[in-house]
Amino acid sequence: MREYLQSIFEKPWFIGPWFTKPWKPVSRPEVAAWLVFYVGFLVYAFNAHGAGLFIDAANMVVHEGGHNLFRWFGPTLCLWGGTLLQWLVPFLLAIYFFSQRQVAGFVFCAFFFFENWLYTATYMADARAMELPLVTTGDPDFAEHDFHAIFSSLGVLDHDT
Repeated sequence: MREYLQSIFEKPWFIGPWFTKPWKPVSRPEVAAWLVFYVGFLVYAFNAHGAGLFIDAANMVVHEGGHNLFRWFGPTLCLWGGTLLQWLVPFLLAIYFFSQRQVAGFVFCAFFFFENWLYTATYMADARAMELPLVTTGDPDFAEHDFHAIFSSLGVLDHDT
């Protein structure tokens, strides 16, 4: 019995085989190429000063898809669904690549997840001014600024910046 209990505590049930497998190797040229990409992107993002980045076009597609997907769960989740899916997609992909022990895929998805916060922060900061152009998959007459509606409902619209 003692050996059985000891084996349980050595490997908790939630640690699957993906924690025991080694990471797949990444060659030096791949590491160098990815580092050039990340440094280049960070310089590009820094110089954009909050303006839309080229990668935000992909974020916007996923964001709008989130509204349509979460529409099934009512108006509140429909409103929040764009941002939720925009964060969930790279996060869940990062978990997948982590489970497969693929360094490049995991790091890229984690990077993409955190880059989404730049896009979201810009959208949040525009809640009162509502100067950013709105994109919608439905009737443009019924388009609303997500964070204006969210912050208004929460009573924090005056703290958007």
